[in-house]
Amino acid sequence: MDRNGNTYTFIYAAILVIIVAAVLSAVAMSLKPFQKRNFEIEKKQNILASVNITSTSKNAEEIYAQKIVKSYVVDIHGNQIEGDAFNISLKKEHAKKAENRSLPVFECETSKGTKYILPLRGAGLWGPIWGYISLDSDMNTIYGATFDHQSETPGLGAEIATKMFQAPFKGKKIFDESGKLVSIVVAKTNETAPAEHRVDAISGGTITSKGLQKMLFDDLSTYKEFLIKKKS
Repeated sequence: MDRNGNTYTFIYAAILVIIVAAVLSAVAMSLKPFQKRNFEIEKKQNILASVNITSTSKNAEEIYAQKIVKSYVVDIHGNQIEGDAFNISLKKEHAKKAENRSLPVFECETSKGTKYILPLRGAGLWGPIWGYISLDSDMNTIYGATFDHQSETPGLGAEIATKMFQAPFKGKKIFDESGKLVSIVVAKTNETAPAEHRVDAISGGTITSKGLQKMLFDDLSTYKEFLIKKKS
């Protein structure tokens, strides 16, 4: 075969592409267990952060095993159903109608009693946002919250992932005095709401702030019957 011909060039390029693809595929497969483990550790860190427990990649698993005493899955009616709370994909669950979703719950034992952790997922300005919110045993008072995002703007919507934004959620109420689920208003400067149901929106990040407000209300609404049953 003429090494200077087009046929040789095409065959050589095709073989090279196949070899490179095979190598990349093998590397990806070998890294997959490490990626999965890193994802699980980060998830445990976020769950712990929602109850104001700081952890690192080195001690998160140990602290999680000590503090998260129970996890289970409920349906929209507040009934416990089969499922692995930790491994449920909120992205997949949100693709379903609310009445068909599996809703994870995590219970954390703290020096101030048992706290109930609920995962959340919604939409920001540029992509998905998510987080965890923990409640006191009255199933009304927020004990802690942590949020994150995929691609919000640094210095604006991305501020939802900062302690400065998350800290004011602590102590807020999600039910009003009549027992109605009102969740939390992430309020703009000129927007009024009762202090116990309000946190300040991010300056310049209104769309992300309101996306987070909607995420809270929509997801807490799916847990409403569970919360009512648990506190009664």
